[in-house]
Amino acid sequence: MTTPIRPGASPGGSSSGWTAWASGAGTTPSSPTWPAASHRPSGRWPRRWGSACSPPGCCARSPASASVTSTSTRAGPVRSTPRSTAASYPQASPHRTSDWIRDVNVIDRISAQLFTVKALAKTGVIRPVRPDRLVGIGLALAQWGPTPAAGYRASALRHPDRTAIIDELGTLTFKEVDERSNALAHALRDEGVKEGDGVAIMCRNHRGFIDATVALSKLGANALYLNTMFAGPQIKEVCEREKPVVIIYDEEFAELCAAALESRKGFVAWSDGENPHGDHLLEELVASGRTEALKPPKEKGRVVILTSGTTGTPKGASRKQPESLAPAAALFSKIPLRARQNTHIAAPLFHSWGFAHFTLGMALSSTLVLRRKWTPEGMLNAVAEHQCTALAVVPVMLQRTLDLPDEVIDKYDVSSLQVIGASGSALPGELGIRVMDHFGDVLYNLYGSTEVAWATIATPKDMRAAPGTAGRPPFGTVVRLYDTEGKLVAAGETGRIFVGNEMAFEGYTGGGGKDMIDGLLSTGDVGHFDEAGRLFVDGRDDEMIVSGGENVFPREVEDLLADHDAIEEAAVLGVDDEEYGQRLKAFVVLRDGKYADEDELKAYIKSNLAGYKVPREVSFLDELPRNATGKIVKRELKDDDEQKGD
Repeated sequence: MTTPIRPGASPGGSSSGWTAWASGAGTTPSSPTWPAASHRPSGRWPRRWGSACSPPGCCARSPASASVTSTSTRAGPVRSTPRSTAASYPQASPHRTSDWIRDVNVIDRISAQLFTVKALAKTGVIRPVRPDRLVGIGLALAQWGPTPAAGYRASALRHPDRTAIIDELGTLTFKEVDERSNALAHALRDEGVKEGDGVAIMCRNHRGFIDATVALSKLGANALYLNTMFAGPQIKEVCEREKPVVIIYDEEFAELCAAALESRKGFVAWSDGENPHGDHLLEELVASGRTEALKPPKEKGRVVILTSGTTGTPKGASRKQPESLAPAAALFSKIPLRARQNTHIAAPLFHSWGFAHFTLGMALSSTLVLRRKWTPEGMLNAVAEHQCTALAVVPVMLQRTLDLPDEVIDKYDVSSLQVIGASGSALPGELGIRVMDHFGDVLYNLYGSTEVAWATIATPKDMRAAPGTAGRPPFGTVVRLYDTEGKLVAAGETGRIFVGNEMAFEGYTGGGGKDMIDGLLSTGDVGHFDEAGRLFVDGRDDEMIVSGGENVFPREVEDLLADHDAIEEAAVLGVDDEEYGQRLKAFVVLRDGKYADEDELKAYIKSNLAGYKVPREVSFLDELPRNATGKIVKRELKDDDEQKGD
């Protein structure tokens, strides 16, 4: 049996040193002290996964297995050459492998660079620039790399008077954001924040979040993003573990942050005038700071995104700033975002998906439309008022929006939308179809995790052809399915999902990492590929139950219940059963004005699935517990159910 290992350790039995890497840009630079280098993957991710020997014609091919990688710009799925097991790297070869790999690395490097240039040109990122501005832009990128510091500096030089942010306080241009972040960085340094220090940010979606993020990037400080739905004890626990020297927070979270603020400074990013702790306002720091540019730090600051905590205590996932725009180009090749257009980020900025759109918007010089608090109508109004072409959401936002009466939705002209990007939790197939039927074929579903960033992207065409699919991997990403012994599963079979790309995290800041096989990180999910190479996520690998000797994944039952006309949403989890060992229990929320009882739903499931997949019990609730990003918190359902059972 293959023992899962943390990032940075060497996967046993694999001769991975000779493999061609995804970007062809060499190895990952060594990691500074936060976190330790031993907690991150070493090297680049393999591009060519497959046969017992990758050079064409070298060896006989082995039976097909569940592994998909995207290494071509051609339309449609690109499959890896098949291989029989996860450990079947070449033991010997008649070829001079080192010579071939040297050549293929050069080819891969050139191919990846051409792909990146083509994708960036298509989006409008690469376009003619005045020579005097070009020098400054080149200098910013050379000094800072593709970081928020460089992004907003370059946009300020390129489009100084173009609107960068629209929020409840009004607008800010790119020049203003650049100068404000300079001033804030100087002021924070005067307050004792040094390069490499951690600064916690607990803010809703508004200019303060971006001011702070760009300023920390210019300082070389690490940004720790706190979930705005955390309770006080969680905030204190996270801050004790991560040890930020400062907390930047919205006034409404003052009491929640009180315990954590006892031992560190705090600054208020958004205030309605009360300011109970008397902490300085971020605007005061901006006003007091100097606007001249800062000297680039020796080490780029990191971002720490917290895991959702749906299965336990939230962990800090540290991610280094990317070395190039290649990861962004990979997404642009699948999602038709365009430069200098308006994007409404409805998803929380502290979440991976919201933050990803912030960084993508930075590369595109997009105008970011932000609202502090989300409502379905507020989102529609923001899109209509500012004629946004892109909208970033989590799936529950789409569900709540479609729950509005048609006459309410139709009040808002959202025909400007070219992209609705959804991520952060499962997108049921039925919901995806409803969204496209109402808003057009502009929906893109990104599957990934805090740790691996993205894994696959489903286009409208994918979701029309195969509702519920998570799509295919973008360029430079490899996705593989393994069984519990670390072997690749056969095509069509369910396996644990492992992913590799340049954006994978470096490790948890508290130590440790995700399971790792052949240099790929586990997402914690299980899934399968269909015949077209599209991935389907069947559920969490720790949610699988064994009922009467059969493996059962709750996700399959949840998706079926979501298709029922009377059901608004459903969650299914495993409970103990004397006869079968375990059985499923369903928690259901009915649609307004609809009715279904337990017997009807059990009969519905039995008519569509095997008998052992029928829940033992169905519980009807007014709503399901969710976190700030819309994920259902099954731990709360299980705890409540066990308490009632006692």
